[in-house]
Amino acid sequence: MIDYISGLNEPQRQAVMHGNGPLMIIAGAGSGKTRVLTYRIAYLIEQGVDPFRILALTFTNKAAGEMRHRIERVVGTDARNIWMGTFHSVFAKILRIEARAIGYTSNFSIYDTDDSKSLLRSIVKEMGLDDKTYRINSVFSRISGAKNRLIGPEDYLANTVILADDLAARMPEIGRIYKEYARRCFSANAMDFDDLLFNTNVLFRDHLDILNKYQHKFQHVLVDEFQDTNISQYLITRKLAAVHQNICVVGDDAQSIYAFRGADIENILNFQRDYGKENVKIVKLEQNYRSTNNIVQAANSIIRRNKNQLEKNVFTDNEEGSLIDLIKASSDNEEGRLIATSIFEAKMQDNLANNDVAILYRTNAQSRAFEEALRKVSIKYRIIGGLSFYQRKEIKDLIAYLRFTVNQQDEEAFKRIINLPKRGIGDTTIAKLFVVAAEHSVGIWEVVANISKYVAGRAGLAIEGFAHLIKSFKLMLDKKDAYDVAAHIAKASGILKELYEDKTVEGLARYENVQELLNAIKEFVDNPENDDKSLGSFLQTVSLLTTADEKEDDGDNDKVTLMTIHAAKGLEFKNVYIVGMEEDLFPSQMMLESREDLEEERRLFYVAITRAEKRLTLSFAESRYNYGRLKVCEPSRFLMEIDPRFLKMARMRMEAARPERNSDINNFERNSRDRNDMPSAGSMSFVKTLAQRTAQKQGTQPTGNHVPSADFAPSDTSGLTAGMRVEHMKFGFGKVKSLDINGTERKAVIQFETVGEKTLLLSFAKLRIVE
Repeated sequence: MIDYISGLNEPQRQAVMHGNGPLMIIAGAGSGKTRVLTYRIAYLIEQGVDPFRILALTFTNKAAGEMRHRIERVVGTDARNIWMGTFHSVFAKILRIEARAIGYTSNFSIYDTDDSKSLLRSIVKEMGLDDKTYRINSVFSRISGAKNRLIGPEDYLANTVILADDLAARMPEIGRIYKEYARRCFSANAMDFDDLLFNTNVLFRDHLDILNKYQHKFQHVLVDEFQDTNISQYLITRKLAAVHQNICVVGDDAQSIYAFRGADIENILNFQRDYGKENVKIVKLEQNYRSTNNIVQAANSIIRRNKNQLEKNVFTDNEEGSLIDLIKASSDNEEGRLIATSIFEAKMQDNLANNDVAILYRTNAQSRAFEEALRKVSIKYRIIGGLSFYQRKEIKDLIAYLRFTVNQQDEEAFKRIINLPKRGIGDTTIAKLFVVAAEHSVGIWEVVANISKYVAGRAGLAIEGFAHLIKSFKLMLDKKDAYDVAAHIAKASGILKELYEDKTVEGLARYENVQELLNAIKEFVDNPENDDKSLGSFLQTVSLLTTADEKEDDGDNDKVTLMTIHAAKGLEFKNVYIVGMEEDLFPSQMMLESREDLEEERRLFYVAITRAEKRLTLSFAESRYNYGRLKVCEPSRFLMEIDPRFLKMARMRMEAARPERNSDINNFERNSRDRNDMPSAGSMSFVKTLAQRTAQKQGTQPTGNHVPSADFAPSDTSGLTAGMRVEHMKFGFGKVKSLDINGTERKAVIQFETVGEKTLLLSFAKLRIVE
């Protein structure tokens, strides 16, 4: 038996060994919350709790998998019997078991966002509405928001406040669209992501016998990232824990950053009220094991400005570490170049791997400048939040075949594959099929499977051939595992043949992607932890994957990571760059309407800072293009909120703004609104103020800030030899100790007067030869 208790600090030990009753673990950033949650579950099993009676809810499948494996190392294979997974995956499992109680069958499809938007697009068109007014993203967002607040179509149409909002937004028909969308999903035996939570609430509300069954089944309920739960998730977990009251929630109100998708910070702030102050055990995990002291204290100085929070004092016994670097760039392109330069130098000097580095930004659109700059210096990178493997056309095509084989009521899958590969079935014929189905009040498969009754001619024969194909696939479902069925469908459908015959580079890549999908299905089947190896089981697993759960495409994980701060939640890197620190970008101009919005943005900044282990760099640009126009930018108020003791100014370019920009800058300064008395970006007052505050706090002038000589200009270093004296823009003056020449790559080891010895790549470093 592994002795895991002795390795815990006192608060962690209290949390792990807590007995029965409500437990709230307030876990500061980097405080080992996953470890505590893992060991608490292991401890419960050791104390005799049946693993089948433990429910653990997480926000990613990856987190659930890692926790399960950790628990298995402690208690053995019993860990496989825990009900553990994301809210959506666990509730999808319950819904499949209890589907008939709410009118579904157990093989219902799960629509992803593309499927939902495709269906909404069809409904808007059928209703004769203007798709420029009823933009699909807006329609989808409003319906999703309603479901997350547990407002169904009928309640939506009866709510005068909601209807007035729709009218003000010039979309008065949202309610009717929502009602038709819900009807069509139900008739297609399909649920979207929001339905998995919405319908679980309906199930427990309308069927108390089923609720009672799961209340008694789950003796302990544990919820990770409780600050990110929405009202729907909150109500389900509260209902499930109502009988035994053994609910353990883990979270950090300072990291609540998902209000835009319905997360309600009040869930964690009011936990004591819900379960009774005298009943709730509160444990605070305040020791940070991840970051240096400078990073931890800088984060504390930011988050303490929020009024709406639970009291805690995060600290660390780690080293002091480097001060936080601050980069000021003239433009977004220069920001990209300076960050790429910084990463290159860090790799050379500190032997960092690419995957030790992350660039975090507020919006996906900011990635372009950094991608271009990294490519120029040959640094590999990956973008989290780009096109998902499972969102590629060829993958969605085959998945649609698999979905329709399992569920012939799935209209979205049917529309995707009926003429794929091409069978001579045009859009007019497809539209006619749906009209016929509606006229006879039957599903689309009833028409297709008996097509001779409804459609004649060549189109009828083509549809009949398609129907025979699907029927033959169906016969395999109960006899073969997911891989055998999928491999047969890929071949018999003609998808593989069509892709194989496309000899272009793109065609080859698509063919290889389909092969990779089949590999993934084979891996699923061969995994001993998967008891159900059916195609339906695999499809559920795939439909609930998040971006964070997917593997790297090419197997090369040594890449700099580019992602939004939201996507970085739960991750950590040795070196972190938080870029675009400008007003209206971060904080976002859309989050300045209320104190609650601004405090959420500040929590987002806190999350970004606490991703860093060793080095943290912040950057902002004086100007960037926005919707095709050059915009003069103002430094983020968050920069002024950091205690300057933890900042250094080494990378601030101290020269005055260029003359040609002065008139624009002066106008900008005169017209800029009050930003907590923050100096504007164009003048040097912001730089000077921050430098002065830093010097005052530290009792010294900003350190390491070499000002280049007035005549500084990079020299031709092809003739550089040992013994020469040189000047570097950042490191100052130094003497060349030795040269290392390997083919076209030339490195110089230089002893600098202020920063010590550095190894620089001469094709990249800008050096002025002094003598």
